[in-house]
Amino acid sequence: MADSPSSSVQAARKALADRLREVRRDAGITAKEIAGSAGWYPSKASRLENAVTPPSDDDIRAWCRACRADDQVADLIAAARSADNMYVEWRRVQRTGLRRLQESYVPLYEQTRVFRTYCANVVPGVLQTHAYATALMRAISSFHRIPDDVTAAVDARLARSAHVVREGDHRFALLLEESVLLHRVGDEETMAGQLGYLLAAMAFPSVSLGVIPFSAPRSMWMIETFTVYDEALAEAELLTGRVALTGPTEVRQYLQAFAEFAKSAVYGREARALITAAVDSLG
Repeated sequence: MADSPSSSVQAARKALADRLREVRRDAGITAKEIAGSAGWYPSKASRLENAVTPPSDDDIRAWCRACRADDQVADLIAAARSADNMYVEWRRVQRTGLRRLQESYVPLYEQTRVFRTYCANVVPGVLQTHAYATALMRAISSFHRIPDDVTAAVDARLARSAHVVREGDHRFALLLEESVLLHRVGDEETMAGQLGYLLAAMAFPSVSLGVIPFSAPRSMWMIETFTVYDEALAEAELLTGRVALTGPTEVRQYLQAFAEFAKSAVYGREARALITAAVDSLG
């Protein structure tokens, strides 16, 4: 069972705060004494070691200096940056538009051999058509109020997808909730083209496409869209940002969730029937 991504971020910050407390206790001093040494208000030290306020690099250096634990600085700063980088707000990475975000994934896509993606909302990016990706990115750009570089962003996404899907030694295991087939992105022509491309993509040697029917018996409830890259990184998408998880336990939970979803999915002829029914529903 996969935990909430936001809870994983908080757990990482709590673990860092616990380490700060351990350093202080090992030094035999109080939080008030640390605050006095660092020139802080007394409440700041308490907020830091209770994970209320995330520490800056300078905060960690001052903490360790007060505790005479300079040998702990490097490890604690690394842990703090890891916790900070786990969650990335879309507004931060999209502030100049969507194109750079698409291009930033190229190295990860090129080095990943096996992609496992579960989608409960939209078609996975690697199988999106030009029209579908354009309609989706225009909606995203409008909602987040970011610079409109949708045309360039779509071109970047499709170029990246074509490269990894058609070239190299990459494998894609993709699972879609049936609702993805019926959720309208763009107009009827856009959806018809996208669904038709899903049917064609089922013949790609690198792609395994499963659909989870509404009526399927299941042990997993719908959760956030996520991708596991090989078995090293799990990335979940939220409305406000993305969460990157590299902890072995967390990655293992997403792999377990994917395996449970896969048991409920249908493939081949049955999946084609669901996609074809979605096309027919367009009228």
